[in-house]
Amino acid sequence: MVAIAQKAASGGLDAARDDHWPRPLDPRTARQAAVLLLFGALDDVPAASGKPLAPAGLDVLLIERAATLTDHPGQVAFPGGGVDAGDASVDATALREAVEETGLDPAGVQILGRLPEVALPVSNFMVTPVLAWWTAPSAVAVVDYGESAQVFRVPVRDLLDPDNRYTATLNRGPRTFSSPAFLVNGVLVWGFTAGILSRLFEHLHWSVPWDADRIIAAPL
Repeated sequence: MVAIAQKAASGGLDAARDDHWPRPLDPRTARQAAVLLLFGALDDVPAASGKPLAPAGLDVLLIERAATLTDHPGQVAFPGGGVDAGDASVDATALREAVEETGLDPAGVQILGRLPEVALPVSNFMVTPVLAWWTAPSAVAVVDYGESAQVFRVPVRDLLDPDNRYTATLNRGPRTFSSPAFLVNGVLVWGFTAGILSRLFEHLHWSVPWDADRIIAAPL
């Protein structure tokens, strides 16, 4: 996984735009934020085998945001949030938010690197995706139902399955905005989160051909 992280963070990975919302980022007021892309070994795969794990042996931690939230209600996301004054780094932000949202044990998480910053105009954030490896997976669950509806681990093989891939569309007046999408765990992963995953998979040469003409409406 370390080699994978080095490749992902070494450059050449285009930032995934949140281009489903017709509003530019305001650099004068934009806040810094971070999300945790936490990959682990599936339960039936040895996490410490000493060999690089194939994508089919990995999973990634996601949350479904509460439907009552003001920003991105009901959307599937990586754990994360805004940088606080007391955070030592964006890495610390991503890990702190993941602990607060999922209850994971931070001692079992190894930070591997950062991906390029991504603009999230709809909430006016500049977001740093922090890539991490779950060296010792711990139990996770919803900590605050006012913040999250569910916490779950998704096998990467399910995300790569062409049967689970779509293009999500959102109509705003005369314009239609689109993003990659994954239908997993009974929910649709789209927008910012799906864009990060899709471009990461492409950069790592994990993606398999899928039908981008399969359209599904964004759940807003």
